[in-house]
Amino acid sequence: MRDAGWRRIAGFRVVVSWPEGGYSPPPARRGGMRARAAGLAGAVLIAVGAAAVVIGIAAQQHAPQPSAAAAGATGPSAGRAWALSLRRSLPVSVEIPAIGVHSVLLRLGVRPDGAMQVPPLRRKPSAAGWYKYSVTPGQTGTSVIEGHVDSVQGPDVFFRLGALRPGDLVRVRLADGITAIFRVTGVRQYLKSRFPAKTVYRASRFAELRLITCGGAFDYATRQYLSSTVVFAFLVSSAQAGQGKTAT
Repeated sequence: MRDAGWRRIAGFRVVVSWPEGGYSPPPARRGGMRARAAGLAGAVLIAVGAAAVVIGIAAQQHAPQPSAAAAGATGPSAGRAWALSLRRSLPVSVEIPAIGVHSVLLRLGVRPDGAMQVPPLRRKPSAAGWYKYSVTPGQTGTSVIEGHVDSVQGPDVFFRLGALRPGDLVRVRLADGITAIFRVTGVRQYLKSRFPAKTVYRASRFAELRLITCGGAFDYATRQYLSSTVVFAFLVSSAQAGQGKTAT
């Protein structure tokens, strides 16, 4: 070492040595590689988690929503007389061939707050329900059948209700052995906050049917759908078990 590197402090010679760059490198931290590895692993886990969420959202099944072309009419066509009706008989099952529905019919009343009951969500197989304070299907008036669109287990009985179109048929088997056959006139979606109860549940001079389920956007905060899908249909014929179609 050259003499320039020697200094005297209080009479003692002290060696002071500086690196050529003028600064000492920071001391190596123990575990540096381990920390970097942990950080990399964390980033990988975050990326995998995000990908899983994206895949999960993409894999969710979305119920078909009514198209503008399916809105149709809320009642029988003007200028045509639909005087068909059936005597009162409790409904047993409903069949909708166009969307593959075949369900027994439960009986629904009202909840303590006065709203219509809904079928049990945990019932398997899932089933639709007839509102017992409406007329029986085929009687003069408006009969109401309700079903869930989905549940935490997946699609439910009316999952594809929004895919129906005017002209599709709905068959309701009654306890007396007669099957009431209805034709769809319109499929519409309404915000629940603006639900047109008078239009949906109105009194009628014809034998009409309403099929109702949830639809539209799903509110994750309230865990409720914001809209309802409503199918309007009316009686066009009936069939006795083991016989052909009849008109009453």
